[in-house]
Amino acid sequence: MPDNESDLLMQVARTLRRRWSAAYAPMGLTPHQARALRVTGEHDGLRLSAIADALRISARSATEVVDALEEADLVTRRPDPTDRRAILVAVTALGKRTLAALTAARTKDADEFFGRLTDEERAALRDILGKLVP
Repeated sequence: MPDNESDLLMQVARTLRRRWSAAYAPMGLTPHQARALRVTGEHDGLRLSAIADALRISARSATEVVDALEEADLVTRRPDPTDRRAILVAVTALGKRTLAALTAARTKDADEFFGRLTDEERAALRDILGKLVP
């Protein structure tokens, strides 16, 4: 077991990432693609730069992630009505259904993973982690 909070927290994060990866695999999504779909689904059209910022990745990497989502018919690109030079990424009908399945899988996995904690422990963990998020 790790001997400090940082290492322990990173171990938990890596464990969650592996679990999410396994949950998303049947949908044909990587964790990055799933997160990009979630971020895009929160808006009615989002520029690639905003997706890159939200994912904390380069614009080129965001383009690759969105390309894969578009190829799977989960998102579409359309012109920004306020700036003809810009392109917005929006979730398709299939993307919305996939996003719902993704959310359900993530919720189910979180309930299983955190299920060994009592309701009080889960609330305390949320409070503690909330204090650490900038």
